[in-house]
Amino acid sequence: MNNISPFCTCRDLTCPLNPANHEKGCSLCIQKNLKQKEIPNCFFRLAGSTEKRASYSFEEFAKLVLKK
Repeated sequence: MNNISPFCTCRDLTCPLNPANHEKGCSLCIQKNLKQKEIPNCFFRLAGSTEKRASYSFEEFAKLVLKK
């Protein structure tokens, strides 16, 4: 299936919420992240993180941004 969100930078194609795996764009991923009070993976990637992280929490994202 083609990714209907061509700007999506998430490389986790095993995630059922990845836009490449359904026809609802980024909505399902964003909805999940808002519910869990997390930052989407694409924001971490934009900030320069490609390594595995402890969590997707606001705190982990803030630490990454301050480090950069």
